[in-house]
Amino acid sequence: MKPAVAALLLQAAAFPLTLAATWLLASSGVPMSYLGVALLQGVFAAALTWWRGLAGWWRAIQFLFPLALYGASRLAIPPPVFLAVFLFLLLLYWSTYRTQVPYYPSNRRVWEAVARLLPQEQARVIDIGSGLGGLVLELARRPGVEATGIELAPLPWLVSSLRARLAKSRARFIRGDYHRLDFADYDLVFAYLSPAAMDALWRKAAREMRPGALLVSYEFGIDDRSPNRTVYPTDGGPALHIWHF
Repeated sequence: MKPAVAALLLQAAAFPLTLAATWLLASSGVPMSYLGVALLQGVFAAALTWWRGLAGWWRAIQFLFPLALYGASRLAIPPPVFLAVFLFLLLLYWSTYRTQVPYYPSNRRVWEAVARLLPQEQARVIDIGSGLGGLVLELARRPGVEATGIELAPLPWLVSSLRARLAKSRARFIRGDYHRLDFADYDLVFAYLSPAAMDALWRKAAREMRPGALLVSYEFGIDDRSPNRTVYPTDGGPALHIWHF
């Protein structure tokens, strides 16, 4: 079962517990507000999430979700604005439910660190889950580098494609699933995904990448697969994990 589906079912399972606790507290003379009910719902949902063994960040999401709903109701957001925000988030996080990879932006220090890993001669680079395209656009400026990004969510892909066109960049952006690529076509594969996606990424890389190629993951490592090298683009920040094939 997908973690998102499990989380939704656990929220539903927490609701009768919240109703029972609210009734008991109110019967005992404890004044209850909508905020108090939202807090109870969050506590029960987070507890059930812990009991079912979902990842730690799901507990935080489960606790905050009812509070976010309460806050949104208090803001009295006009329906057109609410719809616009919903559509924006849908286009931005289009693929998160299926891939379990949200939008994670990297930064220029990371791009520069990746560029230093490239060989002096020509290199083909793919950024899987390229987001708004910053890394690919940066690498495409360098002579001999053929830089490509692939992104499943429509809004980041559209933005990155427009950025490349406006900048007259050699960068190329594909909308699609990186699982359909052949990693043997690339000298360096860059990933900034999520812990949930790393095992599948390693299996694909081990099956397809050529000798001499590099797999580079920002922030997230791979269980039982120690990197050959680790680089820290920023002091105290996440690491670039590098595997040589």
